[in-house]
Amino acid sequence: MEQKGALAAMQALETRSDEELEAETKHKAAAQAILGARAAERYDAKAARVHFQKAISAARPQERMQLRRMADASLALAERRAGDLKVAVEKLGQEAPSNRQLFLLKVTGYLVPPPGSSALLRIRGFLLILLIIVAFMAIGFALATVVTLPFGGASAPWRAFIGLFIVTLGFVALYLVGRRRQAKARAARAG
Repeated sequence: MEQKGALAAMQALETRSDEELEAETKHKAAAQAILGARAAERYDAKAARVHFQKAISAARPQERMQLRRMADASLALAERRAGDLKVAVEKLGQEAPSNRQLFLLKVTGYLVPPPGSSALLRIRGFLLILLIIVAFMAIGFALATVVTLPFGGASAPWRAFIGLFIVTLGFVALYLVGRRRQAKARAARAG
């Protein structure tokens, strides 16, 4: 009975702003847990940890285990730990993220390491991003060379410009297809 009350309080508090949740006194544990989850979604592990510590200290003993599990899942997301996120979400009794989502979280962790990471990890992320940009430009340059060969070829600067245009068109197409898929998935969930 009490767990349903805490769950109902959490659902009622989800629509409130961060300032209103900070000022919440009656359901402080639920409000702090929501703030912790929001901080984790922004990949702010330090703030998420603080909010979940406040939530656990304000919660009743029977609610603490569930809040710890929520904290584990949220902190795994904020710190971009894909394996830990899958285990923590399963412990919560929810469906684990798909392998594709976990892979993207791992890639994000490599490209943009969590705050407080060593300088070596940040340099690695920068170099990986630079390598990806160079690879896409090389692919675009190669495609531009192949496209312009039947017309007598083009100079290197023009091929670079055409390659950049091809890569940009490819990303725009991926963006539009992705948005269409997301809208279709939302409609399927709603209907």
